[in-house]
Amino acid sequence: MRTTVHLLRHGEVYNPQGVLYGRSEGYHLSDLGRRMAERVAERIGGRDIVRIVSSPLERARETAAPLAAVRDLEVLTDERVLESTNIFEGRPFSLRSGIFQRPSTWRHLWNPFTPSWGEPYRDIAERMWAAVEDARAAAAGHETVVVSHQLPIWVTRLFAERRRFLHDPRHRQCTLCSLTSFAFEDGRLVTISYAEPAGDLIPVGDRRAAFSAGGAPEEEKPIS
Repeated sequence: MRTTVHLLRHGEVYNPQGVLYGRSEGYHLSDLGRRMAERVAERIGGRDIVRIVSSPLERARETAAPLAAVRDLEVLTDERVLESTNIFEGRPFSLRSGIFQRPSTWRHLWNPFTPSWGEPYRDIAERMWAAVEDARAAAAGHETVVVSHQLPIWVTRLFAERRRFLHDPRHRQCTLCSLTSFAFEDGRLVTISYAEPAGDLIPVGDRRAAFSAGGAPEEEKPIS
């Protein structure tokens, strides 16, 4: 019996100030983000998706809505697939913002392995994988979609592939509205695949990051 759990990253968020919004409320999809969500529904709405779960945050629920409408499903929420916590949440966060030049921030950056500036990678992986397993059990023999966020999805993939958590955030293969899919046969993980159903709408910067991660818009990796 084959069951597939798709982790869907939310679409583009309206964030003109470039704030690291994290778990903050009030951040909604941009016009482009809504188009991305609609494109996902167009591309995968005909699949055997019997359950849709979302992070409670607005951007995730708004991404799930068009697909839920196509599949005539209720969107369930799961706190375990929330964005990770981060001490820089609520502040502009980019190289241009100068945040890394401020001595007050250096004490948070001493350990990239945990990491020292936010929720431990191990904790993210454990809560996410528990949600994946529950989603698999609830949709046994079918497909299910879980809408989450970039870092939690990427850490889940690293965990499933038994790779180390330390990584360069610029090289995560997890673009806007991408699907990272885990296929199980009789409860055993057999393949991990990646696809970009809204790939034609992805901004150049996000697409470049996906390719620099060593992947392609669509790929499948067997798990031994």
